[in-house]
Amino acid sequence: MNRLEKYSATLLALPFTIVIALFFVLPLLLVVMVSFWDYTSYSIIPDFIFTNYEDIFYGCIGKLPDLCTAFSTYLSTIKFVFITWLVTLVIGFLVALFLAFCVRSLPMQVALFLLCTIPFWTSNVIRMISWIPLLGRNGLVNAGLMDVGIIDSPLEWLLYSEFAVIVAFVHLYTLFMVVPIFNSMMRIDRSLLEAAYDSGASTWQALTNVVIPLCRPGMIIGSIFVITIVMGDFLTIGVMGGQQIASVGKIINVEMQYLQFPAAAANAVILIITTLMIIFGMTRIVDVRKEL
Repeated sequence: MNRLEKYSATLLALPFTIVIALFFVLPLLLVVMVSFWDYTSYSIIPDFIFTNYEDIFYGCIGKLPDLCTAFSTYLSTIKFVFITWLVTLVIGFLVALFLAFCVRSLPMQVALFLLCTIPFWTSNVIRMISWIPLLGRNGLVNAGLMDVGIIDSPLEWLLYSEFAVIVAFVHLYTLFMVVPIFNSMMRIDRSLLEAAYDSGASTWQALTNVVIPLCRPGMIIGSIFVITIVMGDFLTIGVMGGQQIASVGKIINVEMQYLQFPAAAANAVILIITTLMIIFGMTRIVDVRKEL
């Protein structure tokens, strides 16, 4: 009995460890291993070469300050990640703030929160495609703007553009920011806000000195969700960008279609390292584990 109690924590952690090992660590190790393999047009060859990594950034240093295709693609991907992260953070914070502090009734909070999740009852593809009738050349937005006389001809940049990609990203992933921020806000002791107001703090001072610092863990967790998803997303950029905008995810997808698995694995490893560096930098700002 004593021995069982001694190892109870290990036994409880065992199923989770097995799942993580089988579905995360092992596939990740396989990707890293394949990234060093060689390949031909019709086969991959077990080897240990750095050619796949060298080919990705071949000639990039010599072209500086001009950007090579690889640098341009990674910068384009990071640009989409940054803009999407910023917009979803602002929208997610405001939505969570409204639900947590402006809605007093718990049933109403639950109802409004479920209302936010309704679009997510459908697949990402359907939600993404739903923007096409709205943003198209003959879509509702262009028709409405022309009817009220704001524009004389349809706006071509509404669809199949960077704008359309960001709109779709924000629509698809804002809820991933709302949930953790809302959870952090609901855990804030309301007596702290009352103490701030009793001390003469304005609403803005209470927000910046009490609410925002205490919901930083939720903001960081939501940011990690959004950044990791957008970094590898290739479908949204392909559909909403009209297959005209480059991203690392699209490059990996194309290489896999042409059976260039080692090259795709090398790009995936670089993408994972880039993502981990961003997340590492964010966790240096806030120790999420300590503040949870």
